[in-house]
Amino acid sequence: MKSKRLNINELEPKAYKAMMGLESYGKTCTLNPLHKELIKIRASQLNGCAYCLDMHTEDALKLGESQRRIFALSVWHESHLFSEKERILLQLTDEVTMIAEKGVTDKTYKKAIDVFGKQNTAQIIMLIVTINAWNRIAVSTKLIYKK
Repeated sequence: MKSKRLNINELEPKAYKAMMGLESYGKTCTLNPLHKELIKIRASQLNGCAYCLDMHTEDALKLGESQRRIFALSVWHESHLFSEKERILLQLTDEVTMIAEKGVTDKTYKKAIDVFGKQNTAQIIMLIVTINAWNRIAVSTKLIYKK
């Protein structure tokens, strides 16, 4: 069992409120709700965030995502289960999440703009940034998801 660590919401409620503002913004984005969950699950896999993986796989299942696709998400590069549009979404998620490796490549950026348009690409980037921030909070404070 993980040891209990600090609670940012209790200690820094203004910071937590700002994070909730980003979360609320994400709910207004026009991206397909399942695509939003794919972003959250994939970034959480890369960041090793059990809390967010638990929460967002549950949310994805409620939206009708298949267990098979969720299981294959960690190997999406090699899986036939994801559309070309989803592959671009996941590539952008990987590159933003692992930004220190090579940044976001021009190829990925151009594909995202071509497929999603400027407005939706901006929303996608903000959704990726938001889940990455949540992952870092959850991992550093060892949050445990209990529903």
